[in-house]
Amino acid sequence: MTNTIRQSSGLWILFALQAFCTLFLLGEVIGDLIGWENKAAEDLTHFIEFSVILLLLTGLVSTGSRITRIMSRQNRMLRQLKINSGAFMRLVEDYFDEWGLTPSERDVALLSLKGLLISDIARLRNTSQGTIKAQCNAIYKKAGVNGRPQLLSVFIEDLLALGLSRNEPQTSPAQ
Repeated sequence: MTNTIRQSSGLWILFALQAFCTLFLLGEVIGDLIGWENKAAEDLTHFIEFSVILLLLTGLVSTGSRITRIMSRQNRMLRQLKINSGAFMRLVEDYFDEWGLTPSERDVALLSLKGLLISDIARLRNTSQGTIKAQCNAIYKKAGVNGRPQLLSVFIEDLLALGLSRNEPQTSPAQ
């Protein structure tokens, strides 16, 4: 969290610096257009303009670097999401195999896990709500749970356990 705050603060400082530089250069252009000139301060003005340009170039490089890091992080997160999604589906399939669900029960269980209502599942499967309720009861019985929330909790608990085990040091099976 502290790293996120630091990065956010750094971006705001960079933004403020670029805004200052932009306003300074805008003031210089407007001053040149209306004929405001001070020959005595011209050398100092050129030095300041050069410094502002260097700050803007630094800001461009820093912004480009941050954009590259953010896009790289986003790509890693998308890859991890795909991996986790695949892991979840493998976990679901493993449980369905273990419970001995029929193909119809598998479809109903998956749609139920997705949060669809019994009426929606019945409409999607072109069957009656009574049939879907009977299949849900068979699924719950085979899974050893009392309803949809407990069915979902079976998967959530395993996924949480998987996440916790990733944070612990890994040991080889021989140990």
